[in-house]
Amino acid sequence: MSATFAAVFVVLWVAHSVGDHWVQTSHQSLTKGAAGWVGRLADARHVATLTATKLAALLPAAAVLGLDLSVLGVVIGLGVDALSHWWADRRTTLAKLAALLGKAEFYALGSTTVDAHGERAHHIGTGAYALDQSFHHLWLMVGALLVTTF
Repeated sequence: MSATFAAVFVVLWVAHSVGDHWVQTSHQSLTKGAAGWVGRLADARHVATLTATKLAALLPAAAVLGLDLSVLGVVIGLGVDALSHWWADRRTTLAKLAALLGKAEFYALGSTTVDAHGERAHHIGTGAYALDQSFHHLWLMVGALLVTTF
């Protein structure tokens, strides 16, 4: 089971990177943190394509590697990962968590540019990005555990 977990985690980690950086559209990236339904829907579209990317990577890897995965495990694991990703990518939620844990200063690190909407830009190289990605990696691990154990 530990080898299956390791394989699932690696596949999900790689697919996460591809889905979060190559598949996500610029519109989704710029809009998913916006207030109201515009932001919620942009975030939902991002998470849908991200989860599809993970599934598209996991299924062939499981077949090639002979991994014994259940449909229920894949649905639960990717579902929990998707919900956690959507929550964090609303941006205000992760910023509030960072503040609660005493990481507000680190979260703001590097955010000195302004985006097209006149708001502080969230870009690679910021504390917000580092905390975002590490939060996602934590939930990728949880997702991989769920995929493997159900």
